[in-house]
Amino acid sequence: MANTLSAAKRARSSEKRRQRNRRVKSRVKDIEKQYRQLIGEKKLDEARALLPTVNSILSRAAKTPAVHKNKAQRKMSRLTKLLKSAEAPA
Repeated sequence: MANTLSAAKRARSSEKRRQRNRRVKSRVKDIEKQYRQLIGEKKLDEARALLPTVNSILSRAAKTPAVHKNKAQRKMSRLTKLLKSAEAPA
């Protein structure tokens, strides 16, 4: 329990930030998992259609402190590369 008013406020705002960050990270993980599953199942048309949504969610997540902008860019790049390699003839 916080001893001062400012510490109590800090604890409240900290909890709000934690919840918001968890929501953002969870959304990113869910959409990435869905995208990778489509590629794994060789549903490349659906994966190609989902890629802009994945990139949009990552871009929005990068605007928050939950996900660093470089990490979001790296994920976007790697997910695009994954689709390209899956589309390439084996």
